[in-house]
Amino acid sequence: MKPVLFTQIEGNSGAYWSLLGWLAAFAAAGLGAMWYMEHNGHWVTGMNNQVVWGTPHVFAVFMIVAASGVLNVASISSVFGRTMYKPLARLSTLLSLALLAGGLMVLLLDLGRPDRLIVAMTKYNFKSIFAWNIFLYTGFFAVVGIYMWMMMERRMNRYTRMAGIAAFIWRLALTTGTGSIFGFLVARQAYDAAIMAPMFIIMSFSFGLAIFLLVLLVACNGTDRPLGDATLAKLKNLLGVFVAAVLYFVTVQHLTNLYAPEHHAVEAFILRDGGIYTGVFWIGQIVIGGLAPLALLYHPHTGKDRSMIALAAGMVIIGGLAQIYVIIIGGQAFPLSIFPGYDVSSSFFDGVVASYSPSLPEVVLGLSGIATSLLIVAVALRALPFLPASLADADVDPHYVDPPEPEVVEAEEEGAGEEASEIA
Repeated sequence: MKPVLFTQIEGNSGAYWSLLGWLAAFAAAGLGAMWYMEHNGHWVTGMNNQVVWGTPHVFAVFMIVAASGVLNVASISSVFGRTMYKPLARLSTLLSLALLAGGLMVLLLDLGRPDRLIVAMTKYNFKSIFAWNIFLYTGFFAVVGIYMWMMMERRMNRYTRMAGIAAFIWRLALTTGTGSIFGFLVARQAYDAAIMAPMFIIMSFSFGLAIFLLVLLVACNGTDRPLGDATLAKLKNLLGVFVAAVLYFVTVQHLTNLYAPEHHAVEAFILRDGGIYTGVFWIGQIVIGGLAPLALLYHPHTGKDRSMIALAAGMVIIGGLAQIYVIIIGGQAFPLSIFPGYDVSSSFFDGVVASYSPSLPEVVLGLSGIATSLLIVAVALRALPFLPASLADADVDPHYVDPPEPEVVEAEEEGAGEEASEIA
C-alpha cells in the first residue's frame, strides 16, 4: 500500500459555493423555526401533553446515533488494523463530530428554554440516564477530537491506536446511553426492554456507514478524486451486514415482546393496529430501510452500480428515520398502562391513543440540524486535509495486482490466430 497523501478541496467552484449557500439557508431556517416555537409556545407544534418528544427529537436521536456509527470506519483502521480503511479515517472522525454537533443543536433548540441547559450542566441527578449523557456527549467531543489530532499531526501518529481504542470504547458507551434512555423508561411498554441498548449500537453502525458512503461518493465525484471499486465494495458489503443485523435485532425485540402477555397490546398497536405507525414500521423501516437496500447491495448487477449503492445508502437513512420515528413517536402515542389488568377511563386521555402530526417548524428544525452538520463538513474539507488525494485500488488496496499489459494480450491473441490458420 502506497503512502496516503491527504489534501484539502479547492472549493472555488460555483457548485461548492452554491452548496454552502443552501446549507446555510437551511441552518438559518432552523433558527427561525426555533424562534417561532419559542416565541409562541410549543402549542404551535404537533406536540402535546401525551407526545412531548416530537419530530425534532427524531432527527436529533438519529444524528446522535449516526455520529457514533460513522466513527466505525476509523475504528476498523486504528483498532482492528485494517490498513485499507486508513485513508478514510480522517473523514470518519470529521463526520462523527459534525453529526453530533448537529444533533445536539436540534436537541437544545427543541427544549423551548435553551437557557435551562445551564441547569442540566450544573445540577446532576445520577439516577437519571440524561445526566450521564451530558458527560458522554461532551466527552465524545474531547476523545474524538484528540483522536483526530493524533491522526493529522505526524509527530503524534504513534498514539493513534491508543486514541482509537479510547474513542471506540467511548462511542459504544455513548450509544448504550442513548439506547438506555428508552430501555430504562419502564412506564412506556414500547420502550421497556434491555435489548434497546445493543439494538441502538447496531443501528448506529448501519446509519453511520450509510451517511459515510453518501458523503464519500459526493466528495469524490465533486472533486474528481479516484474512488476504487475495492474500497467501495468493502463499504457496501459491510453496510449490508449492518442492515441485516438491524433487521435481526428488530425481529428479536418484537418476538420477545410477543412472548410476554403484558406487551401483546403494544405489539398489536405497532405491528397491526397502529395506523400511520404500523405503515411507517412496515413500509418505511422494514421495506425501504431494510429489505430493499439488502436487495440492491447484494444483487449481482445493482451491487456494482454506484448509483444503486448510493440509492441503497439513502434508503437506509430514510428507514433509520422511520425506525426512530416509530420508537419515539409511536412509543409515546400508545397509552400508558397505569393500572395493568384494568380498563381506565377519565377525562385525561387515559387509555386513549395520542394524536400527533408533525408541524412545519418541527420538520424545518430537524432538517436544519442535518444541514448544519453538512455545512461543518463542507467548510472543514476546504480548510484542512481530510480527504485522500486518491482512493484508487492501486493506491489503497494492499492486495491490488496490476492487470496484464494490453500489448501482451494482443500478441498472444495474434499468435493464437496464426496457429489456427496454419491448422486450417
